[in-house]
Amino acid sequence: MRHVTLEQILTHHIAEKYLTRSGLVHAIAVAYHAFHLAKKRGVDVDLAAKAGLLHDIGHFTWYKDDKWDYELYKSNDIHAIKGAERAHKLLIRLGENPIKAKEISLAILFHTDSFLPNGDIIRTPLQEIVKLADEKDEEEGGMHHYRKIPMEKALKSIQRLDKLIENENK
Repeated sequence: MRHVTLEQILTHHIAEKYLTRSGLVHAIAVAYHAFHLAKKRGVDVDLAAKAGLLHDIGHFTWYKDDKWDYELYKSNDIHAIKGAERAHKLLIRLGENPIKAKEISLAILFHTDSFLPNGDIIRTPLQEIVKLADEKDEEEGGMHHYRKIPMEKALKSIQRLDKLIENENK
């Protein structure tokens, strides 16, 4: 049973604020990629899609003059750390199962190794899926963070993904 849907996450004011500022199109694309990769590999599609959607929720601090500053981000990146904490707090507030909230948060934490001095991580299958899903949608120079989508269209896309997840969990 799902405790929290993607729609509930997306429409929460905290998620809406941080996801739109860090690239809502990218977040949705990564959620879809994560869903399909998880389905292929027999990993929980709900956890994968949630982690994919929230994986960059820690990026807000890298804005300058209301514009994403890719160079500032690259030189000071801790978005995975901030994002894991922010996502965990949000998921718990929404009523997510605490064990699942932790798994999702750890997948967000380990979707990149950019914050580690030596970059060595041994990932779980869920963590690897979120990393690969993120890489599938990356564009040079961080341009994937600049794509825009109207909230109504984003919501419809998330509702479709929620239905796919429901169908997988039947």
